[in-house]
Amino acid sequence: MPALIAAALLAAALQSSPLPGVAVERRLAERFHVAVGDSLALTPRAESPTRWYRIEAIYQPRPDPATALRGEYQVRFHLPEIAGLLSAGDRVDRVAVATRTGIAADSAAFRLNQLAFGYQAYPSATIASESSQTFAVVSRFHRAIGLIAIMASAIFLLCIMLLKVEERRLDAAVMRMIGIGRLTIFKAFVLEVTFVAAIGSALGVGLAWAAGTITNLVYQRRFETALVFSYLTSDIILLGVGLSLGLGILVGAFAAARLVRTRPLALWRRAG
Repeated sequence: MPALIAAALLAAALQSSPLPGVAVERRLAERFHVAVGDSLALTPRAESPTRWYRIEAIYQPRPDPATALRGEYQVRFHLPEIAGLLSAGDRVDRVAVATRTGIAADSAAFRLNQLAFGYQAYPSATIASESSQTFAVVSRFHRAIGLIAIMASAIFLLCIMLLKVEERRLDAAVMRMIGIGRLTIFKAFVLEVTFVAAIGSALGVGLAWAAGTITNLVYQRRFETALVFSYLTSDIILLGVGLSLGLGILVGAFAAARLVRTRPLALWRRAG
């Protein structure tokens, strides 16, 4: 009975006095099945007393690679409420200041640092650069891997093209014997190589798009975020297609030139 009376008195007190409002992240609301108007009991530490708040809004935070992978949930308070909850009045860790149009962030940070002491102002670009050092290292690592892969694939492509063109030595010998010129044969082989390289480029772009789509679906569901983990840009597509066509045509032209310089009888004996 005393517990029921205490619960009834608490419910009546909550209904009679307005609770301070908070905004909770969408993932948090979905996991604990809360909605706008529900009451939350929050505490900064397990041994601290709880405080009651009312959910005023449910929001979707912007995708941020610095926080999306941590799996943390966010709750937004009004400044007096968060200060009272943490028992840290008149103290803040970070403050964001927006500048007017035409005012440089570097100049504003310099002026703020000259006004008082006890804080340090930084432009947002500087903070973003410092916080993204890990991603910059990973990006350089991926570039190194990509360069090694391109060199290895170029060598492999050269070997394949040499073998494929060598298989056409009987055709080249026949065309030479019936009077077709070397330049015509060379152009025919290069045109064939260009066609094969174009098909390979299209297949490569399609494979990259499919791999990126699967990666985004898996990791967005894993971390419950709208952050894009893999994407194809026009620069990446142009680079890939350019390398594919350029290396394919160059290697094919080298193999074709090597073939047409050989005498027809030698090609015929090697084919036989």
